[in-house]
Amino acid sequence: MAEPIPLRRPSLHEEVATRLRNMIFERQLLPGQWVDELALARDWQISRTPLREALKVLAAEGLVVPVPRQGSKVAEIPEDEADELLPVMALLEGRCAFEAVRKARDADIRRLQRLHEQLEKHAAAHDIEAYYRANHEFHSAVQALAGNRWLDRATGDLRRFVRLLRGRQLHWPGRIEASINEHRVLLDAIVQRDAARAERVMHDHLLAQLAALKALRQHERAQGAPHAG
Repeated sequence: MAEPIPLRRPSLHEEVATRLRNMIFERQLLPGQWVDELALARDWQISRTPLREALKVLAAEGLVVPVPRQGSKVAEIPEDEADELLPVMALLEGRCAFEAVRKARDADIRRLQRLHEQLEKHAAAHDIEAYYRANHEFHSAVQALAGNRWLDRATGDLRRFVRLLRGRQLHWPGRIEASINEHRVLLDAIVQRDAARAERVMHDHLLAQLAALKALRQHERAQGAPHAG
C-alpha cells in the first residue's frame, strides 16, 4: 500500500482564526468594522481560502457576522443584549467560583493570589487596559479551577461575547476602585475556602459590572457621545 501523502499545514485556518479572534478581543478590529480580507491576506502572506475558512469559524462563534456578497463584519453587542448577557454570566461565574473553591489546592490559591497582586498593581496605577487583561486572566483561572467541562463550555462560550465589551464599564468613574475592592472580598472568600460566599461575591461582582456599564451608557447618552455595546 502506498504511503499516504501528508497534508500541508492542515491547521492554517485555525491559526488564522486564533489571530483574528485576538484582534477582535484586543480591539484591533472594532465592533461593526468590516474585515478587510484582501489586506489581511496580503499582510499575512496567505491566500484568502484559509482566511475565509477562519471567518466561518468565527461566524459560528458569533464573533463576526457574514453579509452576503459583501464580506464579514465584527459582531456588536446591542445594549439590551448586554443587559441580558451579564446576569447569565453572573450565574455561571458564581458557580465557577463555588466549584473552584471546593477543588482548589493550596498551590492553586497561591496562583490566584499572585494574579490578584497584578490586579492591585494595575488598579493603583489606574491602568485600565492592563487591569482589564489581568482581570480576564483571573476570571479565566477561576473558571479553569472549577474543573467542570459543562460549566467550562457554557462559561467559555459566553465569555467571548463579554470580551466584545472590552471592560467598558471600567471607564466609569470609581469603577476600577470598586472592582478591586470586590476582588479583595472574593479572594478572601477563596482563601478562607468559603465556597458559598465566593459564589455570592462573584455573582454580585458581575452585576456590579453591569450597573457600571449602564451608568456609563446613560452618561454618554446625556453627553451625546457615541458608544459601542
